[in-house]
Amino acid sequence: MQFLVIGGSGSGKSEYAERLALQLAGAGPRIYLATMQVWDAECRARVECHRRQRSGRGFVTVECPRNLAECKAAELDGSGTILLEDLGNLAANELYAPGADSQSAERAILQGVEQLAQRSRHLVLVSNEVGTGGTRYAGDTVQYLRLLGHLHQQLARQVDHLCEVTGGMPYYYKGRNLL
Repeated sequence: MQFLVIGGSGSGKSEYAERLALQLAGAGPRIYLATMQVWDAECRARVECHRRQRSGRGFVTVECPRNLAECKAAELDGSGTILLEDLGNLAANELYAPGADSQSAERAILQGVEQLAQRSRHLVLVSNEVGTGGTRYAGDTVQYLRLLGHLHQQLARQVDHLCEVTGGMPYYYKGRNLL
């Protein structure tokens, strides 16, 4: 079963997606697929904060900031529930990689998600809602926003469940709330 959980900054989307992944996994393996590219001390601090927040919940963390389809982690054996946090980071990492463009970034992400779906029992994708913040942006930001919006459209068509979280509350557009 595949879920796409979208929400704005501070919406509660990550907490909701984590609870959902725990529910889906039951006693089975829980994999937290982290997509943040660690560039500096601030990034490392954020990663450590997130790890502390997840501690004791039974997640095995797999770091994969790019090339999802090539992620060779042994934990991705088809039996577990994968929580991918998040598509926004992944899109930026793929788009701004040397020699990349929107088409290659989109292709890499969609192929990677397809591979993850085949290598998991359940897949929960978390993403940022960035399409409601206006249209006046400069340079590469427009390209990034278009890529993420297009990914949302593509993935929304293929997942079993699609929800948006606002104020900590999930609103389902496709499928139903399993919590």
